[in-house]
Amino acid sequence: MANDLDALHHRALTLSIRHLVEHWQDQPSLEELAGVAGISPFHFQRLFTRWVGISPKRFVQFLTLGHAKRLLAENHSVLDTALDVGLSGPSRLHDLFVACEAMTPGEYKALGGGLTIRWGLHDCPFGTALVATTERGVCWLSFADEPDGRDAMAEFTAEWPAATLVEDPDATRPTAARAFGWDGDGSEPLKLLLRGTNFQIKVWEALLRIPEGAVVSYEDVARAIGQPTAMRAVGAAVGRNPVCILIPCHRVIQKSGVIHNYRYGVPRKRALLAWEQARVSGEAA
Repeated sequence: MANDLDALHHRALTLSIRHLVEHWQDQPSLEELAGVAGISPFHFQRLFTRWVGISPKRFVQFLTLGHAKRLLAENHSVLDTALDVGLSGPSRLHDLFVACEAMTPGEYKALGGGLTIRWGLHDCPFGTALVATTERGVCWLSFADEPDGRDAMAEFTAEWPAATLVEDPDATRPTAARAFGWDGDGSEPLKLLLRGTNFQIKVWEALLRIPEGAVVSYEDVARAIGQPTAMRAVGAAVGRNPVCILIPCHRVIQKSGVIHNYRYGVPRKRALLAWEQARVSGEAA
């Protein structure tokens, strides 16, 4: 869908989506959004609809607090349902889209020692994404706010200080394509290699059971892992998710429907949720 968009188009989408998220209450006009993107209204409408699947005006409807509250109410028991239908096993999750492997305690302590990690920076309409993979699976996916990606790189290298890091965007491009829906080939599960504590792994596996287009509360996640009073610890584990998008931590919101506390910024979280709503609403191409 969007794998042929060039960097200029990615930049235009990133700017316009950010503007929509920050100013949705003002109902920005098509001309205003096109001006932010730096292209004509005609080309902007085509570009936005091509990638998101709906018009900017319709996209705004998925950004409202009222919509988030309705969505939360509709999906109140989504994790319980996922457990009931058997999607909680640690090896085959996310409706067979993701296969998850946790590092052993010894590997966790080794901080990546003996591991070769290939990484690359990739443009997407939500900004610049840093993707890192190993022979055993994807171990990192984050967003950068600095133009050169140095903020994301600092965080990534701090997480894997003993690993051998190799810049290789060709190796990570297929993962980026799968993560952002540019490649619909889901015949084989996308493998993840996760480095975390037992509690964190448990929370991340619960997040994998939240389907696209749904949201749950932190309380829902705590209840799903059998620790209903551990909301604060659950929130901390959600915030430490090393593989965003693929482990959908952005689908956890406050029980009031308020969208906040995202590692990569609330505007980006709002945009991701609205994009997913467009994809599953039956309106997206």
